[in-house]
This record gives sequence, C-alpha cells and structure tokens, in this order.
Amino acid sequence: MSGIQTTWPPGTECVAKYNFQGTTEQDLPFSKGDVLTIIGVTKDPNWYKAKNTVGREGTIPANYVQKREGVKSGGKLSLMPWFHGKITREQAERLLYPPETGLFLVRESTNYPGDYTLCVSCEGKVEHYRIIYHNGKLSIDEEEYFNNLMQLVEHYTRDADGLCTRLIKPKLVEGTVAAQDEFSRSGWALNRKELKLLQTIGKGEFGDVMVGDYRGTKVAVKCIKHDATAQAFIAEASVMTQLRHNNLVQLLGVILEEKGSLYIVTEYMAKGSLVEYLRSRGRTVLGGDCLLKFSLDVCEAMEYLEANNFVHRDLAARNVLVSEDNIAKVSDFGLTKEASSTQDTAKLPVKWTSPEALREKKFSTKSDVWSYGILLWEIYSFGRVPYPRIPLKEVVPRVEKGYKMDAPDGCPPVMYDIMKQCWTLDPVLRPSFRMLREKLQHIMAKELYL
Repeated sequence: MSGIQTTWPPGTECVAKYNFQGTTEQDLPFSKGDVLTIIGVTKDPNWYKAKNTVGREGTIPANYVQKREGVKSGGKLSLMPWFHGKITREQAERLLYPPETGLFLVRESTNYPGDYTLCVSCEGKVEHYRIIYHNGKLSIDEEEYFNNLMQLVEHYTRDADGLCTRLIKPKLVEGTVAAQDEFSRSGWALNRKELKLLQTIGKGEFGDVMVGDYRGTKVAVKCIKHDATAQAFIAEASVMTQLRHNNLVQLLGVILEEKGSLYIVTEYMAKGSLVEYLRSRGRTVLGGDCLLKFSLDVCEAMEYLEANNFVHRDLAARNVLVSEDNIAKVSDFGLTKEASSTQDTAKLPVKWTSPEALREKKFSTKSDVWSYGILLWEIYSFGRVPYPRIPLKEVVPRVEKGYKMDAPDGCPPVMYDIMKQCWTLDPVLRPSFRMLREKLQHIMAKELYL
C-alpha cells in the first residue's frame, strides 16, 4: 500500500476501504464502508485522529481509508456509457474497429424507430441484434424480457445466452464516464445489502421516496426506476457530493444496481417539507422567532451556494425540508448548476422564477435571490400559494410592470422590506445572500421582528 503524500486537514471525510479491528485502546475500529471524519494528525504520518458518525474518536491507519471527493464530471457521468443514440450501422461498425471479441455498444435502430440495436464485435466481424420493444419490455429473442437496457446488457454480460459471444467490454461514448465507477472512486457508493427499505413516504413521477435504515441510521431514499430519469438524478447526486453545509440536505451516498435501479440516500428530515410544516402548524404554534430562524437557515444555505458559484434555480418552500430539531435545510438540487450554464425554461415554476430568468433564461445567484423573496412571503403567510387571486397567465406581465405582492397578514415591516428588495426588477440592484444574512442576523439580535 502506498505511503501518504499529503496531510488531510481536519474535517476531511473519508470512507473505509477495509475492516480495521484496532490493536490498542487508542485505535478506532471500523468496518468497510464506514464514513469517518479526520479531526487531527498524530506523530506518525501514516495515522490520523478521526471520529465516526456516532462521535467516537480514536486513531486510524491512513492507508485503510480513502478521502471522499466531490464528483466533478457531472455532465459526463452516464449510467449507460455504451449507449450511442442515433448512429448508423456503418458508424457503429467503425466504432467497434479494430475488432475485439466481446466489444459492444447499443444504438437506436435506424430501420425500426423506437427499437434499439445491440452491436457486438465477434471474431473479426460485427453482429447487429435487434432489441424489440414490446409491452414496455425489451427482448432480443422474445424469450427473456427486460425492464430496461441496463438489465439487458447486464444479463448478456454474464451469459452469451444465444448471442455470438457474451458482452465483455463496453465501447464508451467519447468523453463519458461510467457513473458507477466514478461514485466508487470518489467514495460515494454505498452497499445495497446494508440498506433496509422500511416504508414509502412520498411518490413522484420518477419513483418512490422511502424511509430506510442504513447501518442503524434512519435515512431517506429516492428510488429511481427508469433509465432516462435515473440519468437526470445522477447529475443531481453528483452536485450533492460537492456541497457540505448544515442547512443543505446531506447526501450520504448512492447505490447503483446492475439492474438499472438507482438509490439516492440522504439524511432523513423528520418534519417534511417547510410548506406543509407551515400550513399544518399555523400562527398559533409558530412565533415570529421561529419564522425568522427558518428564513435565516435558508439564507445561510444560499449564501454557501453563492460563495461556491452554484445556482439552485428552484428555491421554494416545497424544496426546503425541516429536521427533527427544527432546522430548515434546502434540498432538491435537480436543477442546480454551476453558475454559468443555461437551461430549458419549460419546467420552471413561474411564480417563483425571476423575470429575467423566464424571459432570457438568465440564471444567476440574483435570480435565486428573487425566489428567496417569494419563499420569505411563503414563510410569513404560513404556506399560502404566492400571488393569490391573480390568474397564472397574468403574473408575469404584472410583475414586469413593477407589481409586488402585499405583505402577508401580521408580517413585520422589516421582513416585508427585505422581500421587496429581493423583488427589484434589475438583478444587479438586488442584495446578495451575504447582505441578506447580515440583515437577518441584525433583525434577530435587535428583536426587530416582534
């Protein structure tokens, strides 16, 4: 095992590669897959002081653990790096040259739109197998049926089962990285055997959200079934590996099964979404101090994203979750991108999105600030839908003419002032999250919210 070149700073997260029993009382035993946090160095550069997830501390051997890294190749990660889309038979044959038995790729069928073709190099020539799509299932021989391409490829990787050869080596699309390899390499792949799924707490178009147990810790699990959706969620998970803040819902890891199922495992937030929490508790339960605390929690998360050059693009009370001890955390990073990228606006929630983002697809931290103003209005109206009594199609024209919502009933004037600043039409003139956080801390310290 190689020696240690660099010293990891305190706070570095690592994942155990092997089991470690420990030989002295100072040692911290751990099992393969455990997440440990470095808290300091020892006199010996090959040993670290670390603590485990339940807070127990001790020394660990550096070569038994790997540092957890953010997954950087977000746009290049693929669940199906061997899927080349619409290419011709001739292009496929060129890609599988020079011949190597078992080298394969999958393409969309040119002769049968909607079907696929499995192209395999075998003893110097390329065989093309039509994959038939029938009643929502895929098959080559109409004996064995599969739910998706990943299951089909997995099956023929294990057994030729009538093909000229079993599938040995995928021909990757240029520039792609196999998602499974990347999550394993960076320390985010979890073991499916250690995850118990307990009950469904939500259903989405992509699959179910469930409560689970991972090695004795209660977790939330997004179970994603479908190739195309799973591909989009891979990008979300790779963003989450790069974000670490107490007011962001934390990713614990990803499980990619050969059968094409994807599980995204995050910390469990016992009190559900902020919008439902506000609606179900109401003003009799939640005082001004509590509303201000939620506002500040979200602002601190957004200040962290701002400082790290991430734009959320979908900030709303429905995408903020509340923990057992009443901490609000921003979640749902499905649309989150590095600050410079553009995106399709068809899916955007009109009432939460800034005018320039809707009009010119210009997303920035300042468009997140606009959404934050709407979220503050949601908090202080106890979860009402914004722009009440205004038909959806009239919202944008009115907002572009300078219309701003009235203050919610009982909203402190200082908080309404902040909302209005967030809704400045010129994005340049909106405050930054850092300025907003300083204002909110001042309001809290001086108790101006009462």
